[in-house]
Amino acid sequence: MQDFQERYDVFQSALEIPEPWYVFHHELAKEENTLHIYIEYRSGAEFSCPNCGKSGCKVHDTLDQDRTWRHLDFWQYQTLLRARMPRVKCDACGKIRTVHIEWARSGAGFSFLFEQHLLSLMIEMPVAAVARKVGEHDTRLWRVFNYYVNKAMEDMDISELKRVAMDETSRAKGHKYITLFIDMDTKRLIFATKGKGADVLQDFCLHLDHKGVSRSQIEDICCDMSPSFISGIEKNFSNASITFDKFHVMKLVNEALDQVRREEQATQPELKNSRYVWLKNQGNLTKKQEAQFQKLKDMDLKTGRAYRMKLSLQNMWTRSYIISKLYFNEWYNWATRSQLKPMIDAAKSLKRHQDGILRWFESKMTNGLIEGTNSLIQAVKRKARGYRTAENFIAMAYATVNKLDLIKQS
Repeated sequence: MQDFQERYDVFQSALEIPEPWYVFHHELAKEENTLHIYIEYRSGAEFSCPNCGKSGCKVHDTLDQDRTWRHLDFWQYQTLLRARMPRVKCDACGKIRTVHIEWARSGAGFSFLFEQHLLSLMIEMPVAAVARKVGEHDTRLWRVFNYYVNKAMEDMDISELKRVAMDETSRAKGHKYITLFIDMDTKRLIFATKGKGADVLQDFCLHLDHKGVSRSQIEDICCDMSPSFISGIEKNFSNASITFDKFHVMKLVNEALDQVRREEQATQPELKNSRYVWLKNQGNLTKKQEAQFQKLKDMDLKTGRAYRMKLSLQNMWTRSYIISKLYFNEWYNWATRSQLKPMIDAAKSLKRHQDGILRWFESKMTNGLIEGTNSLIQAVKRKARGYRTAENFIAMAYATVNKLDLIKQS
């Protein structure tokens, strides 16, 4: 009898099952490779009301079917905790509810310790690999992961938010995107949502409302020159100034430069295979590209003129705020007189967005931080080999970019 009791005391101690619960039976099903541990509450036990928290509630009845939770494996055996769940009637609130237990969260099929084990693996490994390792469907694992990520994000304080950068990133093939919103002062990913149109700004507004943050406190928003982003900001954030990301400005000019090169190479075969000679900064050219550049730069090429316009606009970012408007207008006049249609079109597009472009000289905001975030997210996406849903992808983005301590949350 003493040996029998000691066996259950070991399980009781190792599982840290609190009173009034105790381990009263275990069953090793070798053919299923499973250890079943049965837990019971003591006769006359009292519990706290799960509705109002009042202590000392007596058991009203017991659910007919056992609840089961996956626990940490016992050696090579998958371990399941099983218990009959009591319901209590509270005199204070008059409710009859199933009690909360201490070893698992309500509605979960895993114990807290097993969830911590899963999270530690999911942070380091692709979720599909973790699912194979523990013998569970990855959908159940994602459910756990999303719960703790959402909990961490719910606790995130953004009450001091004033400056926001936003940009889209690909989440899957077929033009499927999410849009990221980053606090420029704390460098945190504060919100992400499906899509890349004007609706994402409305989603962001709802998120701010949920967090109790007034839209009027947003002073600056940095984005690309997407018409949908611009209209969404103007509609929802009337107090915010827009800064157009200078990297997207230069991207537009680079695209115009490359169009000039592609048109000219029909009559100037020397330009073939020279795309990156013109698009990269000279200091970043390879030896072969540098030799090609030296050969081409002194030729009377339209591409060469477009290249010098690019360098000139690039130089604007080193100027002071006081002369930036004058500098931009002189560059615009030069570009529109160039007789190079792609450069003319680019210059006119930039002129329409002049205020947002020159706002950089005051806000100094760029999407460089988001570009780095995008690279990090895309690397994680390749590692995971698919997320099934946008919600899973967003959860992984939150956890990765913000370096969330999910183990602490569990």
